[in-house]
Amino acid sequence: MTSAVDVVVVGGGQAGLAAGYHLRRQGLDFIVLDADSAPGGSWQHMWDSLHLFSPAEHSSLPGRLMPVQIGETYPDAGHVVDYLTEYEKRYDLPVQHGTRVDAVRRDAGRLLVEADTGTWRARAVISATGTWSRPFLPAVPGRSVFTGRQLHTVSYRSPADFVGQRVLVVGGGNSGAQIAADLALDGRIEVTWVTQRPARFLADDIDGRALFDVATARRRALDAGRSDTGGIASLGDIVAVPPVRTARDAGLLTPKPMFAQLTATGAQWDNGSHTDADTVIWCTGFRPALAHLAPLNLRRARGHIPTDATRALGEPRLHLIGYGDWTGPASATLIGVGRTARDAVREVTGLLT
Repeated sequence: MTSAVDVVVVGGGQAGLAAGYHLRRQGLDFIVLDADSAPGGSWQHMWDSLHLFSPAEHSSLPGRLMPVQIGETYPDAGHVVDYLTEYEKRYDLPVQHGTRVDAVRRDAGRLLVEADTGTWRARAVISATGTWSRPFLPAVPGRSVFTGRQLHTVSYRSPADFVGQRVLVVGGGNSGAQIAADLALDGRIEVTWVTQRPARFLADDIDGRALFDVATARRRALDAGRSDTGGIASLGDIVAVPPVRTARDAGLLTPKPMFAQLTATGAQWDNGSHTDADTVIWCTGFRPALAHLAPLNLRRARGHIPTDATRALGEPRLHLIGYGDWTGPASATLIGVGRTARDAVREVTGLLT
């Protein structure tokens, strides 16, 4: 079955919902196709102890403030799922869950969106699939030799799964620090935290509110032709959320440099030292989930699609939102994606009208 709409939004997480909000306000005919069977985007798959970097009032999508979570300054992932579920219902957004988009193609003046539940002919497409479904695993020597368990951030849930084990946590970003802290504070797990470069903690008083302001200031400076301020990267890599501060201050969060290779029983460093491990958790980041756009032949260096703000340079009917700073400052955050979604929908509306 083939259906015709003005706009197809691919992805029903925070970016897709923000786009839907602005499309609804513009009166366009649209549908949101989401691979997850339930609302909440990637937040429904996060580890148990995860909390936002920012208070609820600074973590909201357009039109609807996130309610405060009783007893929590920084809401947990479950609260975000509840908020996104309610947001979808509040604005009666036409989200079709459990629908995986396989391909977007050009077809007789339209874009053809092929999914496992049907096909849509659209005048424009907004891609908002994020990165969670495309975890990155580095090509580390010996990865296939290690006989223990290996998993990525996406599969981590809680320390209860690793009691009594020796765990290597690899990655110097927020997920690596938070998961290493989560395991270390449990007290029943031997944790070795490994980072590519020395860990850089942001000042303890910096949270998501300040990070959003820094990212926005950097984008404004670049757009105005001024020198690059360095943005968030100039401040550090790791937000010192309460559990991370606690583990760090207790001496439980001191990273080792990256090992040279994995062995059958653990990790070996260049100096010949060896650490035994039962499990390796790869907190090594993600790549944009853009496989559905492959038929358009738009990807260039490092897998990115060149854009002017959110509009794909090689296909003006395609916009990308929520993938990081290359599609808008802080666009992969709850508070930041609303602005880029608004701008994308404004351009789409101009194109269609």
